[in-house]
Amino acid sequence: MFITSREKEIIELIIKTSGKHTPFSIATFLNVSVRTVHRDLRAIERVLKNFDLTLERTSDNGLMIMGKNEHVFKLVQALMHIEPVDQSPQQRKLILLLSLIRGEESFKLQVLSRELGVSTTTLSSYLDELADWLKDFKVTLLRKRGVGVSLHGSEESKRKMLAAYLLMHFAEELIQDLFHTENFGNDKKEVLHYLKVPHLIKIKEAVNRTMQLSISKLADSDYIGLIVHICIAIQRTSDGFLLEEEYDNSIRFSHEYKLIEEICSDFIHSDQEALTEKDICFLTIIFKGSKLQEGYYIYNDSIILSSLIKKMIEEVSAQLHVNLEDDFSLFQGLLAHMEPSLFRIKQKMALFNPLTEDIRRKYPVLFMAVRNSLEKHFKEVSFPDDEVAYLVLHFGSALVLREEAIALKALIVCPTGIGTSKMLASRVKKEVIEIQYVEISSLMEIQNRDLSQYDVIISTVRLPFTHLDYILVTPLLNEDDVSSIHQFLQNHIGDLTKNKSYATIHYDEATFSSRLKKPFRNVLKEVEDVYRSMEAILNHFTVLHFKSPLSNHKEIIKKVVQQQEDKGLLSQKTEVVKKLEEREEKGGLGIPETGMALFHTKHSSIATLSFQIAHLEEACTVKGMDGKDMEVWNMLFMLAPENLSTRQQEILSLISTTLIEDKEAMMIFSSSNENIIRQKLEETFYEYLQNNLIKE
Repeated sequence: MFITSREKEIIELIIKTSGKHTPFSIATFLNVSVRTVHRDLRAIERVLKNFDLTLERTSDNGLMIMGKNEHVFKLVQALMHIEPVDQSPQQRKLILLLSLIRGEESFKLQVLSRELGVSTTTLSSYLDELADWLKDFKVTLLRKRGVGVSLHGSEESKRKMLAAYLLMHFAEELIQDLFHTENFGNDKKEVLHYLKVPHLIKIKEAVNRTMQLSISKLADSDYIGLIVHICIAIQRTSDGFLLEEEYDNSIRFSHEYKLIEEICSDFIHSDQEALTEKDICFLTIIFKGSKLQEGYYIYNDSIILSSLIKKMIEEVSAQLHVNLEDDFSLFQGLLAHMEPSLFRIKQKMALFNPLTEDIRRKYPVLFMAVRNSLEKHFKEVSFPDDEVAYLVLHFGSALVLREEAIALKALIVCPTGIGTSKMLASRVKKEVIEIQYVEISSLMEIQNRDLSQYDVIISTVRLPFTHLDYILVTPLLNEDDVSSIHQFLQNHIGDLTKNKSYATIHYDEATFSSRLKKPFRNVLKEVEDVYRSMEAILNHFTVLHFKSPLSNHKEIIKKVVQQQEDKGLLSQKTEVVKKLEEREEKGGLGIPETGMALFHTKHSSIATLSFQIAHLEEACTVKGMDGKDMEVWNMLFMLAPENLSTRQQEILSLISTTLIEDKEAMMIFSSSNENIIRQKLEETFYEYLQNNLIKE
């Protein structure tokens, strides 16, 4: 049981003077505000509940503790042995920010110091620390002698600042609360002195419901962040603090805007907590800057970005004298991370990475190599260290995986994001040779998993389960963490080896063991996937020539899809056309300076992979990937079934990046010469086989 010194003192006062003390008299006695006392009383009610006691009020607002005498006696005995846990500096600074953010009026230092229960000297120290931190959010802390302290900045900046502070210092508490909302009950009205529990529950349900139907899957940390941002938006708007910023019209037509609109639909039409259109635009920007959980959701959405990432991998490989160019898992992870990362930088959205300093210290050479590569291939973008550190985790994961040889099954739970999770998984497999199979889970997924299939569960946060054995570690897995895992395995060796056969690991034959990383049948399946994918693309590849002018490029989309249906390559042509048009609405598909545009989609009615080119005699105008209108003479169509294996995704990504790998490739694919383009595809596929399958 946790209790602060002030809460303990209030309980003792009420017991000694039953019914005589009111919240006002207690506030006067303790030299704090009545609001502070009311907040403490809510916490005290939760404490009393553990002893089957209640806090009651007399007709003149006097406070009494009601219940059986033996229960009161147990409470008194417990108080004698409890060591009070007072608020941390971070908690006090949060309360300070919450007081200041209620408006731009000034607060006297004496009032704030009483509110926090600290001296004016300590308060001044807190204000100094906050003033420096607030600069990153364009929020200013003003102190005027004789007037007091006030907070100044735009409403958007204040919301970003408050969300960042909550997520930076109280992430674990938020995770515990949001994944345990069923235990809130009626006694908990707020989380972290601000976020209203009814709002959190309602928002969480809406986010879960909407995201289940969407292809976008958020990392746990961004799932928590989105809920916090929505809750802050609702409460600030309902308190009369409205956004003044004007947002670009293009945001309103984005896929993310529609998702946020759906999530917040109950609050948009509410009379009491109505969100404005500007709120939805602001939340859309937050959502667009979120880290995705899986790379394959955007496997070929941005050809230019894909090409830059491949060059970046080549550059890092050259600097470190290792070959990471054929690591598709690394490519996917970087692609999933880079798109929202670039958006965050463009929008000047602050990103806090708690592991940055540890990563720089532990992987200094890799950090420099990644930064050098970014500066070379993303010349117009200035990546902050926190963003670079996340990218280092992706490369670190790929490098560590090359040294593994391992024998049990582990589940990794890490809400920080896909890069951190993969890095932790790789470190576990490297440091604990007994563990051969590792799976990664988010906090959302773990609740639906069969945990009995795992020999050990390793988590970087406390899990919302009471009857589950797991090991709590740091994200970078230090020596103490490794010892804890070894100790756990040693203590449970009987359970772990039950119904298992021992795996033979040849520690002195690294080359041989690396060949046995995958079961033979899995390798056969991969070979089959590659063969069938390449065969399907080559068999169905055609260049279609459109000589007569059409009204617009959407007519060409319909004609190409109709032709695909006539060949039996797909059904439900209307749905496929709709998906292609929706994808175009999300962002430009024209490849700048090439005269080409790539239209692509996945759908359950598409029977097989296909790649076709529609060559136009007269150019049409489409939006480019840089957001500008451009003329297009060649419309490229890449259609795929809904569910793709990793190798199938890799083949599609290979074609996408080959389109602009050099000037020769761009000339070939825009030539409209079917034989030359087919020959280029065959050369590309042959090179892929040489590098990825034949050499193995």
